[in-house]
Amino acid sequence: MNILITGSSGQIGTNVALKLMERGDVVLGIDKRSNAWTDRIDLVTLDLTKASHDDMPDGKRFDAVLHLAANAKVFELVEHPERAMDNISMLFATLDYCRRNRLPIIFGSSREVYGDIHQHITHEASADFVVAESPYSASKIAGEALIYSYAQCYDLPFLVFRFSNVYGRFDNDAARMERVIPLFIDRIRKGQPITVFGKEKVLDFTYVDDCVSGIVAGLDALTSRRVMNETINLACGAGATLVDVVEIVSKHLGKTPDVTYEPTRPGEVTRYVADIGKARELLGYQPKTLLPEGLAKTIDWWRESGSL
Repeated sequence: MNILITGSSGQIGTNVALKLMERGDVVLGIDKRSNAWTDRIDLVTLDLTKASHDDMPDGKRFDAVLHLAANAKVFELVEHPERAMDNISMLFATLDYCRRNRLPIIFGSSREVYGDIHQHITHEASADFVVAESPYSASKIAGEALIYSYAQCYDLPFLVFRFSNVYGRFDNDAARMERVIPLFIDRIRKGQPITVFGKEKVLDFTYVDDCVSGIVAGLDALTSRRVMNETINLACGAGATLVDVVEIVSKHLGKTPDVTYEPTRPGEVTRYVADIGKARELLGYQPKTLLPEGLAKTIDWWRESGSL
């Protein structure tokens, strides 16, 4: 296959691109920044919020588009809501490119579309698009609505994947360490204080290899038209707290953490565990990595990369 990946310098984009290339597929990435981890992925440096039709690559080259480009930090978008609008603009540019070139699209959505609904298992029909918990969740709700409208009006094949707290290899870049798991690993290792916002928060942490396996299965199914026009949770299907993360990381590093607990910040979901039955049924998806093993692999990778 020939696949175009937007957001190819991010964590999921980097992992998917390398996995596809490993099996012989051809990948072209679009991102506004270079990849901090690898130079193996062919890249068009482009800000999709400002892209014109002429800036985009020849659509005849590709079998599908994987749209991952987004500003993805929930609280950051609470503080800077204009970045949520950028998410919508990036998707619109990509989606209209797919319409003009008749390309199927996979959209990387989020468990944030479900909001803070305090139920143990969240299946795809549970999303309530009347209530958005944050500008970020609103941008993903709007993105899904755009996808569904293009499928309806232009017969554009799609899959929507709702990701949940993906972690592991290439998790953010080494200089910033802004996402919670690499941030905790880095600070606990150095003996620096960390803050847990929401001691009772239960989330569904997904190891990146499991997420990638679902995406690749989705690309195969969509390009063959075996599965299309579906919205699917891609997650581990098991809940854990941030306290669990701190304890597992500390044990693996052999450190005693310096932890402060604060209330959950505005816009953050406090409980989410995914129902992944649809992914299993349609894509044969089977996550293999629970949190303790995934965090151990993540720490080992950070060490091997020279960041620890």
